[in-house]
Amino acid sequence: MEPFTAILTVSDSAAAGQAKDRSGPLLHDLVRSIWPDQEPLMGIVADDRALIAARLRQWADEQDVALILTSGGTGFTPRDVTPEATRDVVEKEAPGLSEAMRAVGLRVTPHAMLSRSVAGIRGRTLIINLSGSPKAVREQFAVIAEVLPHALEQLRAGKDGVHYARAGEHRREA
Repeated sequence: MEPFTAILTVSDSAAAGQAKDRSGPLLHDLVRSIWPDQEPLMGIVADDRALIAARLRQWADEQDVALILTSGGTGFTPRDVTPEATRDVVEKEAPGLSEAMRAVGLRVTPHAMLSRSVAGIRGRTLIINLSGSPKAVREQFAVIAEVLPHALEQLRAGKDGVHYARAGEHRREA
């Protein structure tokens, strides 16, 4: 099965090989928990707006990936530019996804309000920013996991022949 998901870790230290990427592999496993037959594309880039935007465009436009999840670069430091790069790329924002992730995060820690994550659509690709910490990634993914199959079904309109229902579920035919 061709990959319809991609995971982009945004981290200067991981891109330079100075730190181990823990959030990307975690997202990989979380995606596989919904779609066990899916092998997501994986990538790591530095906290650089142009590099992030270029990878998002490549995956959305050239590889026609249905879902791109980013991890990292959503905080307040000067190098945190993932939301800006994502806004450079998306054609429509999907604020409900990032609002839901922040709302649930606020139940755990007040620091969740410091997340600047955005979500949006480029063509037929849904792009969602998640935080960089594995704990936050797990919490945020749990919030959006239930709606991802339906969102992708709507976005792709069945035109690519892939059914995005969770493993074990069946999409209802009209």
